Amino acid sequence: MQRLFSTFADGWPGAGLFLLRLLTGATLINFGIGSIREGPAPVTIVLQTVGIAAGIALLVGLFTPVAGALAAIAKMWILCLRFSTHSDDPWIALVQIILAATLAMTGPGAWSIDARRFGRKHIDL
Repeated sequence: MQRLFSTFADGWPGAGLFLLRLLTGATLINFGIGSIREGPAPVTIVLQTVGIAAGIALLVGLFTPVAGALAAIAKMWILCLRFSTHSDDPWIALVQIILAATLAMTGPGAWSIDARRFGRKHIDL
């Protein structure tokens, strides 16, 4: 599992990744719930539910690369649906794709559950 995470950045880079996780998770949850309330097609409801679940995982920093990749894939599909039906604003989905893919590539940072579970451990003998 260690190889899925590039590093667990601490200090200012860790704080930046923490803020990026908070922003991405909050936008995925907010726009996902708002989209489901509008009563879209069943495919969109499933994709938004995946986005909401990934947003919750990103908020706490749990399986960040997997959650970021799932969110990016779900939002990419939503973006394609919006372009094909000429409905809603596709730019919000595009920004969410970029944010989620960025987290999938950089990892969660030191302030996450992933860092506590899979980070390097010091063993005293």
